[in-house]
Amino acid sequence: MQVYTGYPLASTGFAGDNQHVTLRPDTVDLSAAHRMGTAVSSVISGKPDAVHTALIVLLAGGHLLIEDVPGVGKTMLAKSLARSLGCSVRRIQFTPDLLPSDVVGVSIYSASTGEFDFKPGAIFANIVIADEINRASPKTQAALLECMEEGQVSVDGDTYLLARPFMVVATQNPAEMEGTYPLPEAQRDRFMARIQMGYPDVESEIAMLSARGSADPLTQLSAVASASEIVDMVDAVAEVFVAPSLHRYVVDIVRATRHSPDIRLGASPRAALHLLRAARASAALANRDYVLPDDVQRLVVPVIAHRLLLTTEAQLGRRSGEQVLADIVGTVPVPAAT
Repeated sequence: MQVYTGYPLASTGFAGDNQHVTLRPDTVDLSAAHRMGTAVSSVISGKPDAVHTALIVLLAGGHLLIEDVPGVGKTMLAKSLARSLGCSVRRIQFTPDLLPSDVVGVSIYSASTGEFDFKPGAIFANIVIADEINRASPKTQAALLECMEEGQVSVDGDTYLLARPFMVVATQNPAEMEGTYPLPEAQRDRFMARIQMGYPDVESEIAMLSARGSADPLTQLSAVASASEIVDMVDAVAEVFVAPSLHRYVVDIVRATRHSPDIRLGASPRAALHLLRAARASAALANRDYVLPDDVQRLVVPVIAHRLLLTTEAQLGRRSGEQVLADIVGTVPVPAAT
């Protein structure tokens, strides 16, 4: 894989020759994001990459999918991220009998007024934890499509806007496990990134046994950022400068997935938008107001891998989406600094 090693600011063309916008540190406190990272890491030990990616998705205004086997901390990460924010949080336990109306809401006839009153569903919150999302039927999963893409809910011809910030943090078990329904392509494409927790290392697992023997660290976690701070940070991240050469670099990577012999369904234009937005958030967390090729490369796998459908030949060869993407990134030329 080609790796961009970085250039001094004075000689790089990725900073826009001082024509880029700044993150307005006098009005936007991006340190709130670092406080959140510290708070979440106090509960989720030994998983700095997972916590960092979750913060990137939050600052990029996206949605996060956490996939792994049971018991490795998927729901704990989602709850820790939500508890570190001072905003409304709702948890939806996805089960086979969950109905779409339980998620988005329903209009109920009122005999006293003679009109239908809308009763909001659990989706009306700033942070929505969709626990074990792939245990609900595809019909119920589809209830999230409009919410996640357009930030609104349509019920009986009426449209209701969702408050900002709005983020869905979904957990799911691998599709081959019993009692699961694979997420459809349209649903997966709406998640900005997918992360996998993995098992902790030996020291982290020992520390977990010691720390949680008598108390739950989640109960000691308090909010370190408000909803208005998150909205300000999301708006500021959207103004991080991206050089035209990096726009082309993102498009080249995405288009390469559509022509790979190992991929049956490549990444969509939405994937390119998500990759660019995530790269902006990565740069902001690194205290930069411009994006580098490094930011794009680090996020290719979490942003794109879950959207791909591999060919039968690639699956028989036990090729993973991560491996295919590594080959693709290694063949796409890295833009040179000017």
